[in-house]
Amino acid sequence: MKIQSCLCFLALLSFVSCKKSSSPCELSDEILQVPIEIEVERLETKFFEATSPSDILWAMEEYPEFTRQYLQERLYESREELAAELLQVNQDTAMQELYAEVMRHFPDIADVENELENAFKYIKYYFPEFKVPKVYTMVSGFNSDLYISEDIIVIGLDYFLPEDHRFQPTDLPKYITKRYQKDYIVPTILVALSSQFNVTDLNDNTLLAEMIYYGKAYHFVKTMMPCTSDEYIIGYSSDDIQKSYANEELIWSHFIENELLFETNPFEIRKYTGEAPFTDAISMEAPGRLGRWLGWNIVDDYRFNNSLSINELMQEKDADKIFRQSEYKPRR
Repeated sequence: MKIQSCLCFLALLSFVSCKKSSSPCELSDEILQVPIEIEVERLETKFFEATSPSDILWAMEEYPEFTRQYLQERLYESREELAAELLQVNQDTAMQELYAEVMRHFPDIADVENELENAFKYIKYYFPEFKVPKVYTMVSGFNSDLYISEDIIVIGLDYFLPEDHRFQPTDLPKYITKRYQKDYIVPTILVALSSQFNVTDLNDNTLLAEMIYYGKAYHFVKTMMPCTSDEYIIGYSSDDIQKSYANEELIWSHFIENELLFETNPFEIRKYTGEAPFTDAISMEAPGRLGRWLGWNIVDDYRFNNSLSINELMQEKDADKIFRQSEYKPRR
């Protein structure tokens, strides 16, 4: 029989101790010596300062992967047709204003490039087969925030203007747009790249399997970006993280008492892992996606309690095994 549990998220009077250390962090000198080549190319200047279709065509020919994948050249009868359309769109007054604002707020992105380079060195160190993708920036007109494939990454800088900027995407709720800040760019890219290494059992459609999938993804990012705050990895505020740890035992009780781990109903699963401003099945005060956060805790325990390498962790596809051998228990 399922027992309904009620969880109240109370204001914290002090910071609760948690397993993810907040002590000063230093990147590994050995890993930073890994040789890789990366340069973030600012393609918005080439496309928005073009004055003729021939200028656009030249840029398209110079960056064929960008043209083929991001601009979806295949949808047009010819490159000339695509170039003419891009020129018309990019010369629109509103688009030119948006471009000017992006250039004002992102005159250079050396800090993003440096963070990406360090993260890619970590991935290359642990996974030598990793092919470093080419990285570009663009002004998308709020059509694409991040395009990520194994070959290229395109950062739509217009999505990452300040939260109070007059230009904002209109099709996203506030609780999501809060995460469209510069500090989230590289961690979000790494969450996506983790799928290359995150082996899963496609026949396992339980809530537990989805929790473990996201847990492995976040653990991967934390390993590759050890000095990055958890809030930029999972997209919680620091207050959300503190309250979640303070109530971890109650959160876990809700999952166990309602027999949720092996739930296969997609609608029920979405309540705990899908995008939402809060996990209302638990509490209106609980942050959304608590199943992902809980999965991260389980995965952390599994790796460290079994002395596994990051490679061994990412290769393990048995979610039930990960859960049982994690010996996970909520922190009091």
